[in-house]
Amino acid sequence: MFESTTKLRVRYAETDQMNVVYHGNYAQFFEVGRVESIRQLGLSYKDMEAMGVIMPIVELHCKFLRPAHYDDLLTIKTMLKELPTDHRIEFHQEIYNDEEKLLTIGKVILYFISAKTKEKTTMPIELLHKLSAYFI
Repeated sequence: MFESTTKLRVRYAETDQMNVVYHGNYAQFFEVGRVESIRQLGLSYKDMEAMGVIMPIVELHCKFLRPAHYDDLLTIKTMLKELPTDHRIEFHQEIYNDEEKLLTIGKVILYFISAKTKEKTTMPIELLHKLSAYFI
């Protein structure tokens, strides 16, 4: 299993009148976690785009357990429980507050798509090599 963590501080603009993070912002928080997890492997989304692969989201699931508030320091935990073997990659994500209380659980499924043909493709070989070590 591959796992990474990323820290993010809640900005005022991400909260609503109740001083709670607006639910729509969690998709962006999950994206920060995914992007940084790939960066921690030594690649970036930009690198994959240069390799001719784009990654649209096809499913997004969120379960809100507790609210996050303005100025909270969040930890976004991003996990790959399975090594992708086809055109899809499934990220499991959890968001914790600075008291280590679980706030939100999510799952995001993306497809590997050829930027040129817009057809499903497989994970770039460079990413496969980086992730394989975690699934031995």
